[in-house]
Amino acid sequence: MSEQNDPGPAQRRSPHAEISNQISRIQSTYYGKGPLRAKTYMQDDLVCCVLEETFTRAEKTLIRRGERESIQRIRRQFQEAVKEEFIGVVEQVTGRKVRAFMSDTDVDNDISVETFLMAEDRTSMEKFEKDAKQTD
Repeated sequence: MSEQNDPGPAQRRSPHAEISNQISRIQSTYYGKGPLRAKTYMQDDLVCCVLEETFTRAEKTLIRRGERESIQRIRRQFQEAVKEEFIGVVEQVTGRKVRAFMSDTDVDNDISVETFLMAEDRTSMEKFEKDAKQTD
């Protein structure tokens, strides 16, 4: 297959895998460590990315010392700080706007959930493509 016709690895991935990979990349960039496992679920207007084993060594140490609430608070602050990046990933991959974003972490089980509620349906490019062909 020629390079021109090869869509490249990012375009060959499923939307689920692409969202999981990009959310993991963002976490890795900021924490220096990404999740051990990430899986994205998509159903109708809901996108949910489950991240497992995301805590850094420092966070695990603080949790063992009883600082659960501190870690929970820091994680929530982090999610608020990067929420636009997370939303950008989901909007780019799905072609839809995100209406709401919610995030939380289960400190006891080292699981984070990034939940996105989508707005309108995916924008159709059919009319644009038809108009573009007519101007050629």
